[in-house]
Amino acid sequence: MPDYRKKDLPVWEIRRFLEPGPVVLVSSAWKGRRNIMAMGWHTVMEFSPSRIGCFITAANHSYEMIRKSRECVINIPTADLISQVIRIGNTTGSEVDKFELTGLTPQPAEKVDAPLIKECYANFECKVTDTSLLKKYSFFILEVVKAHAATSPKYPRTLHYRGDGVFMISGENVNHRRKFRKENL
Repeated sequence: MPDYRKKDLPVWEIRRFLEPGPVVLVSSAWKGRRNIMAMGWHTVMEFSPSRIGCFITAANHSYEMIRKSRECVINIPTADLISQVIRIGNTTGSEVDKFELTGLTPQPAEKVDAPLIKECYANFECKVTDTSLLKKYSFFILEVVKAHAATSPKYPRTLHYRGDGVFMISGENVNHRRKFRKENL
């Protein structure tokens, strides 16, 4: 067993330990405008219906687009899109069309008006189902109404933001299914 030597940490830095879920690109559309934002603050809230919770600050251009349209697409980029992800995260959609800026391809979705991003491994079309936490916490609750994912690779190399410009790329998968009993799955 490891015997870690520890030091005190400012509480605002805990996100570097809890946050390494995949970076997603959230595409939105409202009144003829479209946008993409990079996001790392999201969580699965329910399996069926499939719900995702996410924090989007009201200062972000996408916040109002998603709040007003009540829909968006969660797109999962892979490691080969890191330059586009960084560029999206470092610009504002109020000043530039991020699809044109990055060369990413918008595609029509089936159940929402927000565009899918063709180059992403997976795309989850979402509807906002609960706005009760928006005013106080800027927290959207989304329901996935349509999901699209590449057939391979089974485990894509996704990006995970650690803070301060540092990313982790998903790596080795370890299968321990035989250790789980059916009632635990």
